[in-house]
Amino acid sequence: MSFSIDISEESGIRYLHFGSTWVQGAMRIARPWHLELEYTKEMMASLLMRDDARFPRKVLLIGLGAASLTKFIYRNCPLAKLTVVEIEPRVVAAARQFFKLPDDPLRLNVVIGDGAKFIAENDKTYDLILVDGFDENARPGELDTLPFYQMCRSRLNDNGILAVNLLGRSRGYTASLERLREAFETRALVFPSCESGNVIALAATGAPIRIDLDDLKEHAVRLKENTGLNLLPTLTRIEQAQTCPGGVFYL
Repeated sequence: MSFSIDISEESGIRYLHFGSTWVQGAMRIARPWHLELEYTKEMMASLLMRDDARFPRKVLLIGLGAASLTKFIYRNCPLAKLTVVEIEPRVVAAARQFFKLPDDPLRLNVVIGDGAKFIAENDKTYDLILVDGFDENARPGELDTLPFYQMCRSRLNDNGILAVNLLGRSRGYTASLERLREAFETRALVFPSCESGNVIALAATGAPIRIDLDDLKEHAVRLKENTGLNLLPTLTRIEQAQTCPGGVFYL
C-alpha cells in the first residue's frame, strides 16, 4: 500500500494517521488502556447487550488501528481470547511501538491479512465481532457488502453480537443498514450518530434482546465502575431518539 503511517501528539493524546490528517486511532498517553475516541466507546455498547458475565469469551476484531478496542477488551474481559485481523503490517508495527499493543500469544492472536477473506476462509465462531476497517480514504471496501455481513452472521455463536463502525459512507449509512438487516433477518440497528459523525451499527443472533432502558443503565453503571467506560450518554441519546418504544431496547 502506498500511504504512509504517521504518528502525531497533541495535549497528551497520541494519534495514528494514514498519510493524512484523518485520525485512524488515538490513545491518551497517561491512560493507554482507556478508550479515547467516542465511536470506540459506542462500539463497546455491545457489552451491554448480553447479561452474561462470561460474554464475550471469543472475540474477532477486523481492523486494528491504534489497538484501542483490542486493549480495552484484553484488559477488561480477562476470560476473552482475541483474534485481530489487520491487512497492513505497518499498522501492527505502529500499534506495538506507539500504542502499547500487548504481546500475549495465549490470549491475543494478531493475523496479517484481509478481513473479508479471513472470515470467508476460517470456520471458527465468535461471541463478538467488531468491524472497524478502512483504507486511507476512509473506505471500507468489501467490509460493507451483503456477502461479508452474511459471513459475519455465520461466524457468530448463538447469542452473538456484531458491531460495525459505519464512518466514511459517502452517501450515508442507509444502504449499509439495509445490508445488515438483510444479513441478520432485520435484527440490526444503528445508534444516533455521535459527535464525530461516526455511526455504530449492532446486529445480533440467537435469543431476542429485550432490555428495559433502566436495566441497561444499571448495567452501564456497573460497567463504568469496573472499567471506567461511561456509556450513559449513549443510552441517553438512544432514549432521546425515541427508538425504544415503551422504554425497552429491542434487537
